[in-house]
This record gives sequence, C-alpha cells and structure tokens, in this order.
Amino acid sequence: MGIRSKIMSGFLILAAMLLVAGVWSIRELKNIGVSAQTMLSENYRSIEAAKGMIESLEREDSAVLLLLLGRRDEGLAILKAADEAFEKAHGVARSNITIPGEQACVDAVTRAYEDYRRLWTQFSSHPSFRGDLDWYFREVNPTFLKAKSAVSGLMSLNHRVMYQTASDVEGRAHRATMPGIIAIAASFIFSVIFGFL
Repeated sequence: MGIRSKIMSGFLILAAMLLVAGVWSIRELKNIGVSAQTMLSENYRSIEAAKGMIESLEREDSAVLLLLLGRRDEGLAILKAADEAFEKAHGVARSNITIPGEQACVDAVTRAYEDYRRLWTQFSSHPSFRGDLDWYFREVNPTFLKAKSAVSGLMSLNHRVMYQTASDVEGRAHRATMPGIIAIAASFIFSVIFGFL
C-alpha cells in the first residue's frame, strides 16, 4: 500500500468520525428540543390553568362578600361565571397530569374547592340570607384560603419542574456536543500526525 493510499484512508477515517459525531450530535439535540418543548408546554398549560383557578377563586370571594352585603343579583351572576371559569381551568389541569406529584396536587385542589363551593352554595341558595362578617372570617375565608393554597401548590410544582427541565436541557446539550468536540480534536491530532509523517 502506497503512501498516497495510507493518507487517503486516514482522511476517510477522519471524515467517517466527523460524520458519525455530527449525526450523533444532531440526533441528540433534536431529541432534546422535542422533549423539552413537550415538557415545557405541558407545564405551561398547567400553570395557566392554575392562574385561571386562582382568578376564579378571587372573583368568587368577591361575590360572596357582595351576597353578604345584600347585593344578591350581582353576587350570584359573578359566582356563576367564576364557578364555570374555575371548572374549565380545573378540567384543563385534570387532563394535563404529566409529572410526579401532580395528581395529588389536583386532588387537593378538587377537595378544597368542593368544600369552598359547598359553603357559598348553602347560603347563596337562600333568598333572604344575609350573613355577617364574623361568619365570613370564621367559616368562608379560611376555606377560600385553603382552596387558593392548594391551587398555588399545583402552580409551584409546575414552576419547579419547569426550572428543572431547563437545567436538564442545559446538561443534555453539553453532553450532545461532546462527540463533536472529541471528533474534531481527534481529526486535528490525526492531521498533525499525517502532516508530520
């Protein structure tokens, strides 16, 4: 085998190494992008649902106070709209359980909201009911805060997983570039050796 053939075979080996490293890196980066996009969009959907639930809870709390003040029609209209909005957002959260611990958070939200809803349903169904603020602060407000806290727990879980996903993507991207770096370094070393020989 002549020197020309040896040099050509050496460069073919280098080209093959670079090709394999390039294909590997591209495949890894594509997988990273797809998995990160899926995970982040699922977390984002759950976070948006939690924001919607918190907003609905706050509107319901305002409606309860309106009912206590005797502004029945206005309070009932707000309660109805806020309850529908809550159920819609809650449905999104229930159908988007994708991470460990999320089912428990959604179940906690369900239980807390049922307790809160039961309270305001009881007195809103009586046309002549007018409560006092002591009753509100003793019974209704703690239940409202418990429901809001359960929703905040769901949101915090998704925020943490979103941050963790971003950190994992950074680590995986670093690992995906390593074959390319190794192949380039090997190519440089082989080129120097071939040039010297």
